[in-house]
Amino acid sequence: MGNCCSHGQEPSDNTTDEPAAQNPTNPAETSAAASKHAPPSPPPAIKQGPIGPVLGRPMEDIKASFSLGKELGRGQFGVTHLCTHKATGHQFACKTIAKRKLVNKEDIEDVRREVQIMHHLTGQPNIVELKGAYEDKHSVHLVMELCAGGELFDRIIAKGHYSERAAASLLRTIVQIVHTCHSMGVIHRDLKPENFLLLNKDENSPLKATDFGLSVFYKPGEVFKDIVGSAYYIAPEVLRRKYGPEADIWSVGVMLYILLSGVPPFWAGKDSVPFTFMRSRYLLIESENGIFNAILRGQIDFSSDPWPVISPQAKDLVRKMLNSDPKQRLTAAQVLNHPWIKEDGEAPDVPLDNAVMSRLKQFKAMNKFKKVALRVIAGCLSEEEIMGLKEMFKGMDTDNSGTITLEELRQGLAKQGTRLSEYEVQQLMEAADADGNGTIDYGEFIAATMHINRLDREEHLYSAFQHFDKDNSGYITMEELEQALREFGMNDGRDITEIISEVDSDNDGRINYDEFVAMMRKGNPDPNPKKRRELSFK
Repeated sequence: MGNCCSHGQEPSDNTTDEPAAQNPTNPAETSAAASKHAPPSPPPAIKQGPIGPVLGRPMEDIKASFSLGKELGRGQFGVTHLCTHKATGHQFACKTIAKRKLVNKEDIEDVRREVQIMHHLTGQPNIVELKGAYEDKHSVHLVMELCAGGELFDRIIAKGHYSERAAASLLRTIVQIVHTCHSMGVIHRDLKPENFLLLNKDENSPLKATDFGLSVFYKPGEVFKDIVGSAYYIAPEVLRRKYGPEADIWSVGVMLYILLSGVPPFWAGKDSVPFTFMRSRYLLIESENGIFNAILRGQIDFSSDPWPVISPQAKDLVRKMLNSDPKQRLTAAQVLNHPWIKEDGEAPDVPLDNAVMSRLKQFKAMNKFKKVALRVIAGCLSEEEIMGLKEMFKGMDTDNSGTITLEELRQGLAKQGTRLSEYEVQQLMEAADADGNGTIDYGEFIAATMHINRLDREEHLYSAFQHFDKDNSGYITMEELEQALREFGMNDGRDITEIISEVDSDNDGRINYDEFVAMMRKGNPDPNPKKRRELSFK
């Protein structure tokens, strides 16, 4: 993909759909009307530093844009601080990873992949959003959405254990997150209560998954061998060095056991019940080997309190999530359809579409003008922003032809667990196949499946507008739009006047920059609207 845009990762608050006020291209212009319609000057060029060895792009001084505040937490590689965007006053969390701790190529690749995966999962409501990634001489800084409610771990400690109803509500959200990750070709590999954050202090606060430092992209059937994760939550097949996405379900099964009982299901022995588990996550009185041996034995205690009074349905789900055979273990979709998860006997609030399906449907609803603009923007995205989609494209393009056929699309969506009729697959194929040649090429796939939050980036919108405005007049005319549609093979004979009229709010027969931005940022109708239930900790 061509890097036609600046890649400064300036975070946006995303609190409004109104385009920012723009400066006229020519300050000497005295006509108010001309000033109103002229496009803005391009973002000022940023003096580029040397290329950073981790992110592979020019290094930047994060302190030029942010002030760092109190420490929020720390892990093996990184320390997270509160940070404030100087220009707006908006607060974020900044995870700083010291480059001196990245001792080999694998460590560097892990950080690079964490950034790529967070970009790939952007826009998912229960996943912490990456606002920007920076690298300077000493560190890599990941600026993320601030979750001021703290860790789920701490709330579990405070409550001891949950009622079945509250545990089911919480588990539903957690498994939906896992379902999203798996449908997007990502295994988390370190699921535990510490890696779920609460957006705020409210009892019904939204839950957000975080810490994708051990996560990997995967293709269906791919097998992993490296032992990663946290002792209590590691699946037996991980210890045997032969595993896939099923390992995430095991980890969530351990979390469910803890939610219901207050202690983990596997420890070194009856005489060393880990009371310290609920007192401090850092004080571990057992050896990891003892925990691992218990995991490999797979014996689950349902006799100790409070299990005798817990429902048979809850215990059935725990057993099926903690099945030692990953092939027999429930998938995320199957967990969400388990009777115990259902609320008041209703079907679970599960998106029938995976994330890729939802994006394809959203793309299908767009007009041709917006689709072409997205093709231009797709060409502006950095490698780290599109790596996840690139991996998904390669996974579907089974014959390595550089295009996805109807059959490859059908098989690719089926592998992600999506059941579609022939008509539905054909409809999605036609939506993504912008030039109508019967296949989806790489550019078409990226444009159709990238998340629309890319439209918040001013430099992307400006580049797309310039692509249409061939004569730099500050307007997109009917002739210029027709030329652009023809260029991408998308001139389907529809009246250009009709397309223009949808966007031309001042009815002057042409599109100015503000009208273009309004079209691009305008939301599309939800192809699968669903009632969202709040998470309850009662």
